[in-house]
Amino acid sequence: MAAPTLQQPSFLLANLKADATTKPLLQRCQDLVKIIDDYPAKELHLIFPWLVESVFGSLDGIIAGWNLRLLHSRSNEYNIVMEFLNPSGPMMKLVYKLQAEEYKYEIPVNYLPGPVKACIQEGVLPDCPLFHKKLQFPLSGLLTLNLALNPFEFFMFNFAYCLITPKNYPPGQHGSSTDSAYFVLVDTYLKYFLPSEGSVPPSPFSDSRGSVTAPSPRSSSVSFAGYGVHSPSLLKHHIFHQPSVNADPAAQEIWRSETLLQMFVEIWLHHYSLEMYQKLQSPQVKEPFTPTEEHVLVVRLLVKHLHAFSNSLKPEQLSSSPSAHSHTHPSPLEEFKRVVVQRFVQQKLYLFLQHCFGHWPLDASFRAVLETWLSYIQPWRYTGEKMNPQPDQNRTVPEKWEVFVQENLLMYTKLFQVFLNRAVRTDLVNAKNALMVFRVAKVFSQPNLADMIQKGEQRFLEPEHVLHHRQPRGYLTPTQGGSYLSSRQKVVTDMVFRVKSHVYALEGQDCQYKQMFGTELRGAVMKLIQIIAQARQTAKRISDHSNDMAANTSFLSWFSLGSSDFSTSFSGAELDEGGECLKKTHEYLDRALENLCEIFKLTQGQLTQLISNLGSSQDDGNCKQLPDCIQGENGLILTDLGRRQIINGLRRFDIQYQGDPELQPIRSYESALLVRLFYRISSLVNERFGVHMSTLCSRPDFLGRLCRHYLTDPNSNTKLKHSPMSRRELERSRQPRLSLRPLASYRTILLLLLLYVFGALLSFGPVSSTLVILAGGFLYGLVMTLFSDKLKTH
Repeated sequence: MAAPTLQQPSFLLANLKADATTKPLLQRCQDLVKIIDDYPAKELHLIFPWLVESVFGSLDGIIAGWNLRLLHSRSNEYNIVMEFLNPSGPMMKLVYKLQAEEYKYEIPVNYLPGPVKACIQEGVLPDCPLFHKKLQFPLSGLLTLNLALNPFEFFMFNFAYCLITPKNYPPGQHGSSTDSAYFVLVDTYLKYFLPSEGSVPPSPFSDSRGSVTAPSPRSSSVSFAGYGVHSPSLLKHHIFHQPSVNADPAAQEIWRSETLLQMFVEIWLHHYSLEMYQKLQSPQVKEPFTPTEEHVLVVRLLVKHLHAFSNSLKPEQLSSSPSAHSHTHPSPLEEFKRVVVQRFVQQKLYLFLQHCFGHWPLDASFRAVLETWLSYIQPWRYTGEKMNPQPDQNRTVPEKWEVFVQENLLMYTKLFQVFLNRAVRTDLVNAKNALMVFRVAKVFSQPNLADMIQKGEQRFLEPEHVLHHRQPRGYLTPTQGGSYLSSRQKVVTDMVFRVKSHVYALEGQDCQYKQMFGTELRGAVMKLIQIIAQARQTAKRISDHSNDMAANTSFLSWFSLGSSDFSTSFSGAELDEGGECLKKTHEYLDRALENLCEIFKLTQGQLTQLISNLGSSQDDGNCKQLPDCIQGENGLILTDLGRRQIINGLRRFDIQYQGDPELQPIRSYESALLVRLFYRISSLVNERFGVHMSTLCSRPDFLGRLCRHYLTDPNSNTKLKHSPMSRRELERSRQPRLSLRPLASYRTILLLLLLYVFGALLSFGPVSSTLVILAGGFLYGLVMTLFSDKLKTH
């Protein structure tokens, strides 16, 4: 009897796989809805892993799935996908149907985040309780270890992993849009399972067995039996994983919220441990994981929602004392809101942002990382309260946020220092980069915030409260064995202890803390202010130069009758800066200076004196000087000051083309056909008569001087400082040669046409005009050769 029933699911799976290649998505989803409704769980069990993979793609990225990261609202399939994957939709109904039967699905340990995988392979219990008691031990060894996850965990793991799976996007497409199906689904799941108002909706699926229950309760002792590690008390009871018959229905359902959040945090953020990050400071160590802009945007969405979720805690629960806790019995969801940011996110997000700050390219894409950081350190923006419509610069940070600021001190001080190191190496003439500096200065200049940070630093530096050698009570981090959602222990009211616990947990007990308002960092801020002032001057100089160039533009410039001195033009990002962008740059930098003065209490007199120190070194004449360099064995080596001078457009090298003049790119004022034709002709002549031309040019008499006038580049004797690699090429290009390229210029062609027209007016034929032009050219060279010495003297 068992054989026929076991055959049917295989036929079902085979049919679904065949339909995946022939039927459109709408019809496939309609078929799946019927299958999920009609088939029992034991038959749906075998198609579930395939269905999850076909939706989200394979973990190795080979199978793309439904490409949720590229699917946008303008697509015809968007609404179909969103309806199918909705938290109350058919896919989640399948998850709950399988959850009721307690099926398990395997995930290879190799796909876990680096620190988690390292812990398991070393025989150490991972920090996150999500991965406890789920290991499957094969006989083949550690490399094939698997995790056995329940259907909800398996679904959320694949959904979260979809974000970090490497994808080969079609040309012209990328996955950084915030209106993609994936981004919207993340937002939908967060609002559904972590609601700011009300409770988590109960499971939409019920059968004769009743509502879907949470996973089986975890025991108070967890050990890796047969794995060489015994940890009898590393994990306490999880109250949300132990529902009873008489338990609150919310307590039975809250496990989904905990699972979803832990899965998101582990997969998206837990790629760096404290030890791993310290190793990454060595340039020889390869980065284990590099996030994308799309990844960071999703993390920011998570941060913003968690703040809104945490801030929705009822005021009476927020202010309840530990003694009152035992009598008020807050709901599991309210208890979850109380600890969600500090215990779930803080440490992993800190290391994640540290890595991004230190390794992200110095371009405008860093804005995503910056806004994620600024969102985390401003939880008061996500309270849902209607704040008074006062200007941003006058919006005072309420006193109630002092505890949050001090319990997240490193998020403010350490990351501000790392940002300073980026800012001084960034092109602040670019309006997008200037905006980022302004955004940071604006946030930190909010009234009360700087005072809260200073109080936190003072409390950390109080010598009589050196408590980092003691085991914290009531402020346990996951690494210290505390459960995320264990019953509340006595809250430690000593803020000194809290601040020290926070710093030592995130930076290690041997950290060397640098004060944000100390002497060293104040000097770095002064340097940034000077660089901002330099960038303002450069922006003004570019703007003036652009206005002058626009005023001098004429139709004749098409014939290159205007200035062709490209060495004096601006290069790099400066060419992209239009008038409006330069105005924005000036505005952002001006306001950034004002805000920095407010934060570090600089007077207008101090600011004026600081900027005036630049004084004479920033005049127009100085712009033509070389950047600051030192002489090395193989040439000039830029100093840090020289790099900043180049980045901010204050100085630059005299860059000139040093290759073969005949092989320069064809200019807009040249005929491409004539350039190529004359190059072939001159190459044939030079190849055949090159030795004779070199002999003539080497003569010391008048004939040699005349040949050198026609057959050598007059600018070849200009003395420039060259790199070692370009010297050999330069010597080769200085050999005497015939160059016909000037004849391919539209300017030369126009001039010759005018001369022929003038000759026709004087009754000269084409041959006669040609002879006159050649004679005139020869006489001009003769005169220039005779008087060249006198001209050089003058």
